[in-house]
Amino acid sequence: RLDELDRVIAATREFGGGRLDVVFANAGVGTFGPLAATSEEMFDSTFDINVKGVYFTVQKAVALMQPGGAIVLNASVAASKGNPIGSVYGATKAAVRSFGRTIAAELVERGIRVNVVSPGPIETPIFDRTANTEQIAAIKAAMLARNPMKRFGTTDEVTAAVLFLASDAASFITGVDLLVDGGVGSF
Repeated sequence: RLDELDRVIAATREFGGGRLDVVFANAGVGTFGPLAATSEEMFDSTFDINVKGVYFTVQKAVALMQPGGAIVLNASVAASKGNPIGSVYGATKAAVRSFGRTIAAELVERGIRVNVVSPGPIETPIFDRTANTEQIAAIKAAMLARNPMKRFGTTDEVTAAVLFLASDAASFITGVDLLVDGGVGSF
């Protein structure tokens, strides 16, 4: 919601002395279903949160950023995989990956770096909200079968990647998509 973003940016301007050094745009929902069962409402809602939310968060936040700032967008390995029942979700995350490249090209002359982190199978509470117990077990088993490392990642592992991309250690990195996925997107 753009009005809520305006309030967050106004509060950040006041609290941060008008300066913002790092933005982590991590808006996202995982809604899944086959092509035949996807409603317009589900499609619009998923795109509004995963794409529109990320885009306008960056648009509004960049006004407070100075050279040396960093933006990290949260996408997903699903952006490059053809997962059954995941067409809408995958498309939203592909849009976020594209924003990472294009916004990086736009902001590079201002000295603001933009990168993307794309998690793969990460153990999060999203599983508990998306399906029943049997479906969750089947989804997790399928994810592990496709994962070369044969385990789920942790939120701490994704956090470490985000912190790296936001830090001065990544000062010569912009426009990349860092996969944190146990090899799912690489093999």
